[in-house]
Amino acid sequence: MKAAAFVLAILAAAPALAQDLAFSEAATEACLADGAEPRESCPGRSAGACIEDTEGGYSTVSMGACIWAEYQYWDDRLNASYQELVARSEDADAENAASGLAIASQEQALREMQRAWIVFRDTACDFERSLWGGGTGAGPAGADCLMQETARQVFRLDDALGRGR
Repeated sequence: MKAAAFVLAILAAAPALAQDLAFSEAATEACLADGAEPRESCPGRSAGACIEDTEGGYSTVSMGACIWAEYQYWDDRLNASYQELVARSEDADAENAASGLAIASQEQALREMQRAWIVFRDTACDFERSLWGGGTGAGPAGADCLMQETARQVFRLDDALGRGR
């Protein structure tokens, strides 16, 4: 199942649950802020807290919805970091052109990298879901894959912005 179809399946299952979902990004943000653990250990913290704090949180639908909520958090961060990096890359390209430097466009390379990453993420998560053989765990596993891969890309972009730790 392609990522777009998967997203629609999760969203179709979640409306009744959404009002009772106990999601907050606080656990993930606290992990990122304290720096005591590697940042790579932070994705999933808020989804885990949501699963624990939501009544019936260990049901497949609740797990998927909690993980999806954290995915949205990471996706918002990804879009903000990407837009900032596009702007910086455009500025760098303009400076290079003004200096007479004939080097490859940073902005174009960034856009191509991001497009390729989206294909990789979707394909990797399609594979992850396939490992569940059509079982009910495929939904949460696919959502977790999307969340984890998106967080990794946030870290990559933040590193390029000089915000890595």
